[in-house]
Amino acid sequence: METKAFKLSVVIPAFRAEATIASVLQQIPDCVDQIIVVDDASPDQTAPIVAGLPDRRIALVRHDRNLGVGGAMVSGFNKALQSDATLVAKIDADGQMDPTYLDRFVAAAQCCQCDYIKANRFGHVDSLATMPKIRLLGNLFLTFLTKFVSGYWNVFDPQNGYIVITRRMLKRLDLTKIDSGYFFENSMLIQLNIMRAKIAEIYLPANYDSATSSMNLTRIAVSFPGKLLRGYLYRIYQKYIFRSLSPFAILACFGIIATTWGVLWGGAAWWVSYTTRVAATTGTVMLALLPFLLGWSALLQAFVLDVQDAGPCFLFDLDDDALMPRNTAEPAD
Repeated sequence: METKAFKLSVVIPAFRAEATIASVLQQIPDCVDQIIVVDDASPDQTAPIVAGLPDRRIALVRHDRNLGVGGAMVSGFNKALQSDATLVAKIDADGQMDPTYLDRFVAAAQCCQCDYIKANRFGHVDSLATMPKIRLLGNLFLTFLTKFVSGYWNVFDPQNGYIVITRRMLKRLDLTKIDSGYFFENSMLIQLNIMRAKIAEIYLPANYDSATSSMNLTRIAVSFPGKLLRGYLYRIYQKYIFRSLSPFAILACFGIIATTWGVLWGGAAWWVSYTTRVAATTGTVMLALLPFLLGWSALLQAFVLDVQDAGPCFLFDLDDDALMPRNTAEPAD
């Protein structure tokens, strides 16, 4: 008798999902061994509905207070790690992610030995017509910022939360650094880049017909810039300074110091010339210009090193032969 080469747990963060949660759970395919529903202190009937379903694979985790989607996912991850799952997936409770595609994520993890597999909505242009325009523009803008902050310049849809991660990589992540709110996906990518995780993307059609999003766009617009800056500085420190004093760190430090010197010295020299009506000497100009140019060049070199360090991103479409189910074993640890 042939045994399955993987064990898959699915984590579903649920908040005010009474209208959709039953339908989502009924669509979970047989390849899933465990379904972890995290009731994030939902005030509606989400938890009773989940508890009343007959599927024995379902495990219900309940929060006394609302922790946000990231907090719910951390609880789900910890629950999955207590089992013998070799792969852990995340889908939403609003019905916007089709669970029947989970076998494709498993196949991608097996065929290219990737640590993290995620969906990409931008591979199917026709399906993007259903995405609200303000959401589309916001995703494109955040995509660019997240590329810079996370270091994964080859990942095009970082805001997509349909993911599968291997147990091996999940155990290496510092889950205490995962953001508790909608910055969850971004903070995951930052953690993964620090660990130099291999990533794959699967082009999946977008679906926005079944439910409205609970995202507060105003709150996101206010909170994300600070979180992006802190996330970038944290990644640079952890990856290039704390864990290994790399050429990036040397170039970046020199570039920041030299560029700052050039700007400050040049600004001071200009102010003196402006107030005294005496032109600055060639030497004074060069003391500002040369450090600025050298510093800017060093920063560009550091930027190139960071882009190159991201490594390749494997891309798949739904009809790729490589995504046919395979039986390659995934290491448990």
